[in-house]
Amino acid sequence: MEFRNIDEQIIQKYREDETLMIRLFVQWCANNELDPQLLYKKAYPEQVANTALQEVIEDDDGFDDLHIDNETMLDVLQLFGNEDLAFVVADEIERLARK
Repeated sequence: MEFRNIDEQIIQKYREDETLMIRLFVQWCANNELDPQLLYKKAYPEQVANTALQEVIEDDDGFDDLHIDNETMLDVLQLFGNEDLAFVVADEIERLARK
């Protein structure tokens, strides 16, 4: 039974960290006046709507004062295996730099 409890704790911790990653992504998008759902759809066109992303967007609890720099955002996305989204974000960073 103890092993199951440890497994459940690991899974719960990952989910919490994943939610934080999504919150950072949503805030980064807000800071750069980008639509997080459009970027996500661009990265993963075959997926239906991401419910975790939608929940974070709907549950905006004031990350507004937080500035996430571009490198940190890319690192966080890659840490969670979101390479396709990281490529889309990198393209947006490049596009924004040209403005």
